[in-house]
Amino acid sequence: MTPRLILTFGMSALVLGGTMVGCTGSTGRIASAGDRSDAQAAKAAARNADKAARALAKRDVATAVRFAEDAVALAPRDAGYRMLLGQSYLQAGRFPSARDTFADVVQLYPANGKAALNLALTQVSTGDWAAAQATLHANAAAIPVGDLGLATALAGNPAAAIEILNAAARAPGANAKIRQNLALSYALAGQWNMARVAAAADLSAADLDARLEQWAAFAQPRGASDQVATLLGVIPVADGGRPVALALNAAVPVTPVLDAPEQVATAAPVAAPAPAETPEAQFAKVSLAKVTFGPRIEVVQPLPAPLIRAAATPTRVALATPAASARVVQMVPAAKPFVRARAAAGGDWFVQIGAFRNAAVARSGWDSATRRFATLSGHQPTGTMVAAAQGSLYRLSVGGFTRDAADDMCRAYRARGGACFVRREAGDRMAQWLRTPVQMASR
Repeated sequence: MTPRLILTFGMSALVLGGTMVGCTGSTGRIASAGDRSDAQAAKAAARNADKAARALAKRDVATAVRFAEDAVALAPRDAGYRMLLGQSYLQAGRFPSARDTFADVVQLYPANGKAALNLALTQVSTGDWAAAQATLHANAAAIPVGDLGLATALAGNPAAAIEILNAAARAPGANAKIRQNLALSYALAGQWNMARVAAAADLSAADLDARLEQWAAFAQPRGASDQVATLLGVIPVADGGRPVALALNAAVPVTPVLDAPEQVATAAPVAAPAPAETPEAQFAKVSLAKVTFGPRIEVVQPLPAPLIRAAATPTRVALATPAASARVVQMVPAAKPFVRARAAAGGDWFVQIGAFRNAAVARSGWDSATRRFATLSGHQPTGTMVAAAQGSLYRLSVGGFTRDAADDMCRAYRARGGACFVRREAGDRMAQWLRTPVQMASR
């Protein structure tokens, strides 16, 4: 089994099952030619849609986008043509354009579960996890349960995904797709033992470890679009958006028609010109506009302990010589060879968020965690080397909390799909990558 198949076997609802691709211009069609009822324009739109569908089947995405845009321009209110255009943008890696186009399809044809699912996935790929969850919730009845569950996990709520898929997996007629999507949702939630049990129902022992290794990498994306791009096998590209004229509600110039009898019978008084607004008044108007951002749902997934391999040799920590230490203490009395991290409030409780084979890997894990879980960025990472069954491990944590504060931090981290536990201080020191040696000139 190739690595690609190992990764996508549990995602057949989104990749192998055809939910994401294969839409033609006739799917969900609700109007023949929109506001342009001209028969010739309708025939031209249909020809362009057919060419786009054939190009998309051949993975010629540039040609597919061009013809699909032409079809939509000729028939702007045809949901099928817009669905085809959204699929073309998606295969081209143009996620913002695909998101806006699928939103138009859902507006034209609310019962289209495929469009709703694609809209949610493109919202995930553009970093709008809250909007993706809202889309999935609003269209849950129209989306197949296997797709709904895994998409919910990708949208940053693996706990809800497990609840959805666990019930589906226990129902009569449950298939391998549902069970594997459940296993992947467990992995995204950091429950690796449960992921192994669920995945083992349809895999041999030889394939199981390879599957979990693939999921470990999949669970730690570098960017918002990485997971969806991996599912589709596409490369995200910089996207300035679709042509403005293709928007569903694009402005159309309208010439007002006056009622002639009223115009003749009544002469409107000439109003005195309004005084020019001062810059201060214009600024006051602008300042009244408010922009409200939805909450950002983040997911951080540390590597599972069963997949962490011991380093070839234990990490060596060089200690300062007594003479050097004495000289540093004399010059900078507050300095110490190692600094223990403490929060301002004080406390000896720590939240452990992962264990890695060395400090370098831990640093990568910390960078990934802070990108996707903003709360961590306000804390200083700490760590320590410990002996474990797998070999020497570098434990990564944040600390200096009271017990209640540590519990709150871990609870919030778990709610966003992370794995952690609370413990007391056990030799935790400032993370190694923060302890950069500083050379000081001697007297």
